[in-house]
Amino acid sequence: QVQLVESGGGLVQAGGSLSLSCAASGSTFSSYAMGWFRQTPGKERAFVARITRSGNRTYYADSVKGRFIISRDNAKNTVYLQMNSLTPEDTAVYYCAADLSLRTLPITTQLRYDTWGQGTQVTVSS
Repeated sequence: QVQLVESGGGLVQAGGSLSLSCAASGSTFSSYAMGWFRQTPGKERAFVARITRSGNRTYYADSVKGRFIISRDNAKNTVYLQMNSLTPEDTAVYYCAADLSLRTLPITTQLRYDTWGQGTQVTVSS
């Protein structure tokens, strides 16, 4: 059973940067892809980024492309989300997720992912 724990959220001013981490345990980390999603009150979780098992391919939502960077360190069982040029619209609870089952679903849908972290709040002030 995979367990995910996010960290690194907090309050930052617009234009600033923040780095999130997601530590995994319970399975071979390098055997599954990872994603980041975010959620604001009253809305469904929205896709942010995804990284393949080896880390050689990454995918981003248009809203964060060029500002966010997803990466992973398989030796440390950790996936990261570096967030730059933050705006108040980036305020949300951020979740990491593991794609264990490779369901035949778009990588941008939360149903594709099996296991989720507890989330970490990111607040960007104007």
